[in-house]
Amino acid sequence: MQVAVEQRIRRPPQDVAAFAMNPANDRQWIGALRSVRTLTDGTVGRGTRVERVAGFLGRRIRYVNEITEYEPGRHLAMRSVEAPFPMTVAYDFEPGDDGGTLVRITAGGDPGRVFALAGPVLPTLVKRGIRRDLTTLRRRLEG
Repeated sequence: MQVAVEQRIRRPPQDVAAFAMNPANDRQWIGALRSVRTLTDGTVGRGTRVERVAGFLGRRIRYVNEITEYEPGRHLAMRSVEAPFPMTVAYDFEPGDDGGTLVRITAGGDPGRVFALAGPVLPTLVKRGIRRDLTTLRRRLEG
């Protein structure tokens, strides 16, 4: 499964990226999250590990993502190092002609047996969730 969702936000890329790339802000815009905890010391960057507990399709999911790519203001990529199924997530921030930002979130993974019954509709559900999160992010940052 691989999905991508885009959202335009009327704020400069550095502002949008600084907020969205900081795990301390995750619960303010990612709706499924019940808790978030950074497991590594220091500033957020390549190698940072973040534990998240989320609810999805009525299940509690605990996973730890590690940041594998980090370009402040532009790009962040993560992969699961502890999770019920392997997944990757990338955030990209591109400047728009209007001074705003095009935010793109790409998520992929193989839910395997964990969500086998939801298999055919899983990409749609994930895409809907990301779209909702990006709408929340836009509303929060645009005021």
